[in-house]
Amino acid sequence: MFKPATELAALVRSGEVASRELVQASLDSIGGLNGELNAFVHVDADGAIATADAIEPGDERPFAGVPIAIKDGAAVAGLPLTLGSRLFGDFVPQHDAYVVRRIREAGFVIVGKTNMPEFGILPVTEPRRFGPTSNPWDPRRTPGGSSGGAAAAVAAGMVPIAHGSDGGGSIRIPAACCGLVGIKNARGRVSRGPEVGDDFLVQDGVLTRTVAETAELLDLLAGYELGDGNWAPAPAEPFASAAAREPGRLRVGVTTRPPIDAPLHRDAEQAVRDAAELLAELGHEVEEVEAPWTGEDVEHVFTTVFCTGIAIAVFFGRQVSGRQPSEELVEPLSWEIWRGVNEYGGLDYALAKLRLEGYTRELVAMWRHHDVLLTPALAERPVPIGEIDACSDEPWEDFRRSGRFTPFTAIFNVTGQPAISLPLFHGEDGLPLAVQLAGPPAGEDMLLSLAAQIEAARPWADRRPELVGA
Repeated sequence: MFKPATELAALVRSGEVASRELVQASLDSIGGLNGELNAFVHVDADGAIATADAIEPGDERPFAGVPIAIKDGAAVAGLPLTLGSRLFGDFVPQHDAYVVRRIREAGFVIVGKTNMPEFGILPVTEPRRFGPTSNPWDPRRTPGGSSGGAAAAVAAGMVPIAHGSDGGGSIRIPAACCGLVGIKNARGRVSRGPEVGDDFLVQDGVLTRTVAETAELLDLLAGYELGDGNWAPAPAEPFASAAAREPGRLRVGVTTRPPIDAPLHRDAEQAVRDAAELLAELGHEVEEVEAPWTGEDVEHVFTTVFCTGIAIAVFFGRQVSGRQPSEELVEPLSWEIWRGVNEYGGLDYALAKLRLEGYTRELVAMWRHHDVLLTPALAERPVPIGEIDACSDEPWEDFRRSGRFTPFTAIFNVTGQPAISLPLFHGEDGLPLAVQLAGPPAGEDMLLSLAAQIEAARPWADRRPELVGA
């Protein structure tokens, strides 16, 4: 399960390994580790084995026979969909989200669904319904969120690759916590259908160990789906090709100043300094920049837009379960968001989104003078489980606390630019230590090319948590 997905698919295609063997290895790993990590909330062992048994040598689908996990925020026909909430009850959709359909069509075998915070709100994975997911590097710490179950599953070798989604850092944050690669694609790159139309903040993607796998999966998932209102322009070349070539000399801006008022851990600051030095050694033009963050005002309007999206998810839960949201069925933070959004005026969301779009123009202007921006991935080390709690007596304070943990990620959901978390280092605590690179609008190709160059210079894919051995 620690081998690249393309390598596993090649073994199945050649007949050297049967898909059933791969799937059984995944299920065995889940069975051995999930009791401690709680990465999976639903395992479809029978369905996965049946799917694997139907895959024969010579199958030309690019990932035929390879196990994968799906985050519990995406519809998978025949499997529960809960978004980590009691509100959804036992709802089981009878359709696949478009991103899941593409994953199936590529030959992946879905082994189950991974844990997430209720409605994907917080950057930790501790839903009241299913309990907390632990970080394989230190089970007392968070694996991040909201794709925390997915990241824990990949880092622990339960699956070689996992689906995730990112609405404020929800792929990049767990990737940083668990020592993985996580990209937030450009807005509109991957369709959110059929349930969702244009999504201002959220993009689907994957958690992987290597830049090459991330690029290969982006080629698979990207592209127009019938009915999409907007979509990102097609790249000039496949993303996998971009990741396989040299990026050329790039202008790299560096900042460690967070977009909101948040203290920065010394390890996070040092990681950026070390990454900047590496980039200079690789021949890039590197300079410190004053990022045009505007602080508290942007934080407020982002919260308005973000919370409206959460309230829509609560509404969806009400529709599919036939039950009214209540303090018993949703967590205190979700309840406060639901009540608050229902008190908005008719213009509140529209004006907040309009202001964010205007702010985007101001921020993206930086890319006239720089190709890439380097920042910390997180402001802190992965926090202890229980430190950020959606069920506390002061849920809004925990929401604000979560922003201080992860202040560098959500800004690129606002601008729609691609951004990637790379696990370049380890902190003094022995846990992975990541940096973030943000590229120009629709510039995943440049970002992946640079990320691959960095990985070649400082490889990380062979690192293993002690939990699973060397």
